[in-house]
Amino acid sequence: MKQLKYRQAIPFSILLLALFSSAVCKAQSRLLALSKTDQTLAIVDPVTLKVLGKVDVGIDPHEVIASTDGKTAYVSVYGGGNLHELDVIDLVAMKPLTTIDTKPLFGPHGLTFVDGKLWFTVEGSKAVARYDPGTQKIEWCMGTGQDRTHMIYVTNDSKKIYTTNVASGTVSILIDTPTTTAPPPPFMQPPISEKPGETRTMPPGGIPHENWEQTIIPTAKGAEGFDVSPDGKELWTASRDDGKIYIIDLQSKTVTSTIDAKVFGANRLKFTPDGSKVFISSLGSGVLTVYDATTQKKIKQINIGHGAAGILMDPAGTRAFVACTPDSYVAIVDLTSLKVTAHLEVGGGPDGLAWAVQQ
Repeated sequence: MKQLKYRQAIPFSILLLALFSSAVCKAQSRLLALSKTDQTLAIVDPVTLKVLGKVDVGIDPHEVIASTDGKTAYVSVYGGGNLHELDVIDLVAMKPLTTIDTKPLFGPHGLTFVDGKLWFTVEGSKAVARYDPGTQKIEWCMGTGQDRTHMIYVTNDSKKIYTTNVASGTVSILIDTPTTTAPPPPFMQPPISEKPGETRTMPPGGIPHENWEQTIIPTAKGAEGFDVSPDGKELWTASRDDGKIYIIDLQSKTVTSTIDAKVFGANRLKFTPDGSKVFISSLGSGVLTVYDATTQKKIKQINIGHGAAGILMDPAGTRAFVACTPDSYVAIVDLTSLKVTAHLEVGGGPDGLAWAVQQ
């Protein structure tokens, strides 16, 4: 009987191995890490922590994001708000593809990739914009009227945009509320040209168009890094100037709680994938601060170096990668023990981090 059970188990084990191997082949994760000093994008195997290759990018690279299929990366070349370049990288061939000139939009910084489009902030132009890789054009832009529009988050349906405005000390909530413009009387309608020699008038029902409505929420100057809770209900941001954490209820669009966390020099803030904890990095210290998202109480402070910037959560929910810019390494933090387990060298002055999952 024992031999029969053993023989029955073998095909099932082989099946599991085959399924696992197939999943690995279909979806291959890569860790992307920018080096400000070397002006390179490192492509890393997140399992072995081996740097598979490096690609040259423009001067002063700050943030990186990957396309949904994981085959292309976009790098913002910031230049303190004075430059106007987005570098496009082929992650499969590990080589540069092209450069997007964002002019007259200056200082591209925060990046996200949603609904097949690249969304980004342009700090020098106080705006957010959207790039379509299909048409290779910047197809939309909206000003915030706020100083240093820096980081960006776009909801999966691409109908809401959240940004931090560092120098103004505010958070912008932009909501797409389409409207319809009623046409003027027929005798006042100018002809609309479609083809040479052909004209038509405006449709009787009016012309629908995008109408993004902005709500500006005061926080504090220096509020830069932020994240939205996985359930989409809250936005947390931390101010490097006053060291406080500001919690915004996204339904009421109000600050509902302020935590005197003393996270001076705060740079980035991220929720863990399960939404239970919040990590805050600081460029002003070597401390990574961890908060309980439910109780809003501090759990731990982790010494990781002389200062930290970008934070990236492993989608599996097991690790956090923290770019320690002054120390020129990425610290790897175990999300269970909340201890640094390893260091990864990707080049001098690491900052922006991202995941690429190649399908």
